[in-house]
Amino acid sequence: MAHQPYRFPQARIPERGSGVFRLTVRNAMARHDSEMKEECLREDLKFYFMSPCEKYRARCQIPWKLGLQILKIVMVTTQLVRFGLSNQLVVAFKEDNTVAFKHLFLKGYSGTDEDDYSCSVYTQEDAYESIFFAINQYHQLKDITLGTLGYGENEDNRIGLKVCKQHYKKGTMFPSNETLNIDNDIELDCVHLDLQDLSKDPPDWKNSSFFRLEFYRLLQVEISFHLKGIDLQTIHSRELPDCYVFQNMIIFDNKAHSGKIKIYFDSDAKIEECKDLNIFGSTQKNTQYVLVFDAFVIVICLASLILCTRSIALALRLRKRFLNFFLEKYKRPVCDTDQWKFINGWYVLVIISDLMTIIGSILKMEIKAKNLTNYDLCSILLGTSTLLVWVGVIRYLGYFQAYNVLILTMQASLPKVLRFCACAGMIYLGYTFCGWIVLGPYHDKFENLNTVAECLFSLVNGDDMFATFAQIQQKSILVWLFSRLYLYSFISLFIYMILSLFIALITDSYDTIKKFQQNGFPETDLQEFLKECSSKEEYQKESSAFLSCICCRRRKRSDDHLIPIN
Repeated sequence: MAHQPYRFPQARIPERGSGVFRLTVRNAMARHDSEMKEECLREDLKFYFMSPCEKYRARCQIPWKLGLQILKIVMVTTQLVRFGLSNQLVVAFKEDNTVAFKHLFLKGYSGTDEDDYSCSVYTQEDAYESIFFAINQYHQLKDITLGTLGYGENEDNRIGLKVCKQHYKKGTMFPSNETLNIDNDIELDCVHLDLQDLSKDPPDWKNSSFFRLEFYRLLQVEISFHLKGIDLQTIHSRELPDCYVFQNMIIFDNKAHSGKIKIYFDSDAKIEECKDLNIFGSTQKNTQYVLVFDAFVIVICLASLILCTRSIALALRLRKRFLNFFLEKYKRPVCDTDQWKFINGWYVLVIISDLMTIIGSILKMEIKAKNLTNYDLCSILLGTSTLLVWVGVIRYLGYFQAYNVLILTMQASLPKVLRFCACAGMIYLGYTFCGWIVLGPYHDKFENLNTVAECLFSLVNGDDMFATFAQIQQKSILVWLFSRLYLYSFISLFIYMILSLFIALITDSYDTIKKFQQNGFPETDLQEFLKECSSKEEYQKESSAFLSCICCRRRKRSDDHLIPIN
């Protein structure tokens, strides 16, 4: 009998119309859909974390935001420089006029202020002469001034001087008998001297009872007046001139009753719209060119703002897809670190910068058109926005491993540095309050809390050490000894210990980052998910600080709405 080969039993294939066949097909299609969904999500994530150059190589996508940021840096910096040069003329005009006013209205002004006040008088005769000198100089202003100045109206819409004196209500004082009888209620008396009163000959106002001062009751005398001026130096820069109102006040301070009356001069300059300007030449055309340039800056920043806002919105959508998928497949939520990676802090920085630039440019245009005069607010907005724009450049340098160390070190050390500064700040505040209350009467740098904090910060940086030690007055041996203990302990504690620990925290973070760059960064759930490379067409990305291995295939045009532009 011939040998018959063994026949393996054949697997039963479900018939096409049977229920088992339909169930098998549905399961296969469900697995295929799930795999396609996972693969699509993985590709979107890989594409999101690419650099602009890698996105261009992967899909030939033009990095519009990168180009806009480069153009914006050039334009915003140019705008800031032009505004700074214009603002410099304004500041110089104000300061020059303040110096001129001090020479005009302060008798015996030497050109250098004495401490925080301009000058001082020590006799009653000098006090009267200083008051009358200021009033007479105001009357003769048009004949003696070198500037483009004129009289202005005060708060009462009157042209002239307003002289006020503050004094105790009543009292008697006999220092030789150590006797004092005084009512500490303060009275305020004022008199207005217009140009007609000052033009009288002889001047009756000098003999009025108002100017009979009882110096033992006198607290202070205030002379206030307004002047108007026009800044013509802006015409040389082909800009429209500014019209100014100078609110001047001369204060004779006798509150200390120490035999020395301090004389303060305060000038507050306000820019107002000129009522009638007739200037011939190219100034008007130059102003129009500047306004067009500012409008173009606003358009560029608005485009950057829209693109960055759109990127954040698409990133949040992608984040939501990843969180839902991860929870559905792995039955656990994504860690907070991975969730925050979808929030691009650089985009938030750019959005804030764009908003400040737009608002500042609008204010600048209004100032240029002489409709607004708020130079300070405009300077703050444009200056801060330019700072943020240049800081944002670090983001693109971070795509190179050699430059990325700075960013990663700052990110890693910031939480530890903040906690350390909070503890060190408590010690710093303690030294600040202690130095103010103990050394304040004996040292100029410890007179108030603000100067104490500034002095201690200078000592931490090694500035002005000898002068701080030497300027302490040796009127009290106990305070002098305490000052030495106070300064030596502060310098030793903060320079040799706290500052060294501060540097050590940053150095430790830097060393950690360098080891991670050599041996690889700790992988999170997101990075593990992205490392699973597809078996289809792949795009191999170079290892970086954030992702050690990224593979992605080219996307179809129909999937463009799924990709957030980074």
